[in-house]
Amino acid sequence: MMMRLFTRLMLSLLLVAGGAALSHAADAPPPGSFLALCYHNVEDSDPDQSNDGVTTSKLIEQLSWLQHEGYTAISVDDLLAARAGKKSLPAKSVLLSFDDGYESFYTRVYPVLKAFHYPAVIAVVDDWMKGNAANPSDRVSYGDIQVPRASFLTWSQIREMKKSGLIEVASHSHAMHYGVRANPQGNEEPDALSAAFDAKTGTYELASHYVKRLEDDAAASVRTIKRQTGKAPRVMVWPYGAYNEIGMMIQNQHGMPITLSLEDGYAKVADLRASPRTLIKDDPSLSDFAVQIRQFGKVQPIRVIQVDLDYVYDADPEQEARNLDQLVSRVYNMKINTVYLQAFSDPTDSGWAKEVYFPNRFLPVRQDLFNRVAWQLETRADVKVYGWLPVLSFDFGDDKIAQVATFDPATGQSAPAEKGYHRISPFDAEGRKKIIGLYEDLGRHGPIDGLLFHDDAMMSDFEDASAPALAAYEAAGFPGSIAEIRANPETMAKWTQFKTDSLIQFTQELAAHVAAYRAPLKTVRNIYAPVVLNPHSEEWFAQDYTRFLQSYDYVAVEAMPDMENVASGDQEDWMNKLVAAASAQPNGLKHTVFELQSVDWHHKDASRAIPTDKLGEEMNQLAAQGAMNFGYYPDDFIANVPDSDALHKDFSLQTYPYTP
Repeated sequence: MMMRLFTRLMLSLLLVAGGAALSHAADAPPPGSFLALCYHNVEDSDPDQSNDGVTTSKLIEQLSWLQHEGYTAISVDDLLAARAGKKSLPAKSVLLSFDDGYESFYTRVYPVLKAFHYPAVIAVVDDWMKGNAANPSDRVSYGDIQVPRASFLTWSQIREMKKSGLIEVASHSHAMHYGVRANPQGNEEPDALSAAFDAKTGTYELASHYVKRLEDDAAASVRTIKRQTGKAPRVMVWPYGAYNEIGMMIQNQHGMPITLSLEDGYAKVADLRASPRTLIKDDPSLSDFAVQIRQFGKVQPIRVIQVDLDYVYDADPEQEARNLDQLVSRVYNMKINTVYLQAFSDPTDSGWAKEVYFPNRFLPVRQDLFNRVAWQLETRADVKVYGWLPVLSFDFGDDKIAQVATFDPATGQSAPAEKGYHRISPFDAEGRKKIIGLYEDLGRHGPIDGLLFHDDAMMSDFEDASAPALAAYEAAGFPGSIAEIRANPETMAKWTQFKTDSLIQFTQELAAHVAAYRAPLKTVRNIYAPVVLNPHSEEWFAQDYTRFLQSYDYVAVEAMPDMENVASGDQEDWMNKLVAAASAQPNGLKHTVFELQSVDWHHKDASRAIPTDKLGEEMNQLAAQGAMNFGYYPDDFIANVPDSDALHKDFSLQTYPYTP
């Protein structure tokens, strides 16, 4: 009774004053979208910050503010009806969700929801609900700690709340809210994503075992919730927000078409398979909460460095650990948000991958190192990590796999390219199969947020003249020889587009195989600057800036004037033209990353380092012209090239534009 009186008193006060604290109305979600919020434990005072706690009074403030701003709390029934086209969601819709099944949901949250008459989703790990909540000594393994069973809901409490019609019981897994050992170094990563590493045998679980593990867990959770509540769950809330395409397919097969993640941004009615949610944590003030809501849909600028994993690798484990610590500390201090991390070994800078840094079925493993470095960067430096691999430049030691061949018009003969990258023909079936498998293995073993496709995905205007390529051209209706194709300008243009599209389709196929294990997966494709500045250059590279913007999340333009032999006096104008070309494309600046060079590869000694002040000036120039996203390659964190302290003011997201 006292709680109800307190709640109603708070509501009456806040509904009058709720809008006074903030002067601007919150933006409505885009059409067909809604806001989803994630809460955990709710305490009357001193919330447990390690579990993303919020106080009861702050929760009431936040719900009152949402109500004042015109938000309508929606149910799972509303979402499914909207997806089926039977109704439309209100312009400002919010889905409230509470993870982990804390007992505080019954004692503190439920009375507040009833006062507002707001529906909500409660996500339970049914394995944590076993035992006797009345027994003080009864404990539950909550992650890697033991907590009292009484900290969690009982099934009788859930059944009581369900009768109100406000509460949707979701699966938070049967027993997957744990970390599993995911690499030889001992890092624990989300159970739902990671191939478990057995330290005793030095092996990883099979892909088939991983899939069965997810299927068994989903089936157990559905059985328990249906038995205890009379209704099977329709929603899966991913532990740690970690999911992939395999997991979503399994949950859907078990009657859960809606899954909730912890990604940023608005959720979309048209795709409820992994709806983003924003995590409400650290007991935010009302003003901080309002700022967080208003940042929804805002595109954060990208600040990225491209890192050679060869710099981290060392045969001495202790030195390697020091190298890794140095990298992580450097990235953390830079206050950037993205790292493109090399997943292959290339100590000679050839771009030709003969060894990689992750377990796989096709190439030697120099060391099982990629997983550990990526995980350390994500968890300690708080950045997104993109796996960086070639697209075609692999040496599988198989002479039967066709290489990209160059046609020589003087002799009429064709031979594997002698200059530039050694590349497997994208039209060779066996080569494609192995490259796809290699990428799939990266997905299984790499905790990544995206892929960077290397700039080896190119073909000149005399390529590819290999036998599989010629067969593909004939099947597509082209003449049977490169000479005939090149003799007709119209045919030449169509052939160029065919090659460009073939490479795009291949990279998208690679991304799909990685996304089976890592989702959501962002994609970035390298492109040469001449293609951006001169569309006719597509003939020379089989790259098309406009098509790339349509096909990938980001296009990484190699904004490297020294590499392109631009005279020093012309470099500023050259860079401005590059930004202008991006600006002329729809959303071009939003989806283009300008990659600067931190070394001049024309030099072979220490003098090749680009002065840090010049790099900073180029970044300022890019920003002044409207570029949103930029970074550089390579980053030599061992030698501090470029100088991270000197570059901070021009590069860090702590400066401008800063992250709110």
